[in-house]
Amino acid sequence: MTTQVKHYINGEWILGQGDKQIAVTNPANNETIAVVNAANDAEVLSAIDSAKTAFQSWKEVPVSERARVMLKYQHLLKEHHDEIATILAQETGKTFDDAKGDVWRGIEVAEHACNIASMMMGETVENVARSIDTYSYTQPLGVCAGITPFNFPAMIPLWMFPLAIACGNTFVLKPSEQDPMTPQRLIELFEQAGAPKGVVQLVHGDKTAVDILLTHPDIKAISFVGSVNVGQYIYKTGTDNLKRVQAFAGAKNHCVIMPDANKQQVINNLVGASVGAAGQRCMALSVAVFVGAAKEWIPELKEAIAKVKPGLWDDKDAAYGPVISPAAKQRVVSLIAQGKAEGADCLLDGTDFTVEGYESGNWVGPTMFDKVTTDMSIYKEEIFGPVLCCMNAETLEEAIAIVNDSPYGNGTSIFTASGAAARKYQHEIEVGQVGINVPIPVPLPFFSFTGWKGSFYGDQHAYGKQAVRFYTETKTITARWFESDIAVASAPNMTIDLK
Repeated sequence: MTTQVKHYINGEWILGQGDKQIAVTNPANNETIAVVNAANDAEVLSAIDSAKTAFQSWKEVPVSERARVMLKYQHLLKEHHDEIATILAQETGKTFDDAKGDVWRGIEVAEHACNIASMMMGETVENVARSIDTYSYTQPLGVCAGITPFNFPAMIPLWMFPLAIACGNTFVLKPSEQDPMTPQRLIELFEQAGAPKGVVQLVHGDKTAVDILLTHPDIKAISFVGSVNVGQYIYKTGTDNLKRVQAFAGAKNHCVIMPDANKQQVINNLVGASVGAAGQRCMALSVAVFVGAAKEWIPELKEAIAKVKPGLWDDKDAAYGPVISPAAKQRVVSLIAQGKAEGADCLLDGTDFTVEGYESGNWVGPTMFDKVTTDMSIYKEEIFGPVLCCMNAETLEEAIAIVNDSPYGNGTSIFTASGAAARKYQHEIEVGQVGINVPIPVPLPFFSFTGWKGSFYGDQHAYGKQAVRFYTETKTITARWFESDIAVASAPNMTIDLK
């Protein structure tokens, strides 16, 4: 049965009148499971206008009442957790356990939004000068927008709109057209949580819808997660139109393995962090730098990765699912071929992998290269597939230089038993998120997701305190009151005035 995906505009669920119809396909067999009519210009403009109107009343709602909406929402998300994960798995191809993790990491941010009152507190100094006090308020911006990717259709939207709305803004969400059913369910539950009409809008579409959001004067801030080229376009276009922009772009995350590390822990963690989720996550460990004698572990790592088998979302034995689309598979396969042609040693080649009965799916088996150098395409480009590139370094200093020379700075990890090596690494490395014996160091929501360099364009990062600053403006008041103006109280009037 084919589902008709809907837009949510001005508190109404509509099919949309756009001329372009987008098919949503099951990555396991490329059969159509849903269709969506891309929003036309009038519908996107209507969503923005509705959000602008709703902002006038929503910004006046007491912060405690906004927090109660979030409390109700996080409860509903938990109640429907497995249902959302099932929808997500079917349209992304993720395994059910992976899909549940996607949903849960989003729920954690919705939980964090329940604490919005304390995060929006201003500052006060009494007597900054004689009889003069200064204090600040944190106030919402207006209409904000989010443009989200296919690989985390629950987590990334939940990074954005709960905090933005809890701050007193209204929000227009434009999710990936490749898996729009999960965001639709998120908005349905937000409506059920008691969000007033117009506070959140959901529009589906392509670049046409995005460009309207980027250029419309009533959109005050844009949040984006996606590829490098699109991230640069979002940032440049948005800022050219005088908007705040936080654009999370590409990554090439390195794991440095010291010879004193726990070998089995390294192997176990590298397998999941490199090929898990079919490598389709910006925090995947796609490069392993083995320092000194640690390179002797590569054959054992190969054996472990070779045992990994992709499969269907509801196959409990499947380690990961297909990549999202035929185009994504073709890109991964092409880069694998380039790696071979450029001289890397292909230890495992998943190019021809298929799942019985689902041969038309977007399958790529676990792939592993050794003797990769920094001038190779498989090193320079974000493959976004289940491909691990292995490199060698003689010293920790050499490994640090390799990582710091990368144009990206999203995440990195070091595995070591040495506190001194870990301290040196975390201090000298030019990457925003560092794991020490932790493979994927994504911080919990009371911190912020802090990619650096070419992995992020903007100033304030996602969720945590930085997101609150991104979605708000500070108003500072300096006040003087004169004691001579204090009125003298008169005696109480005990009679009834009959006039």
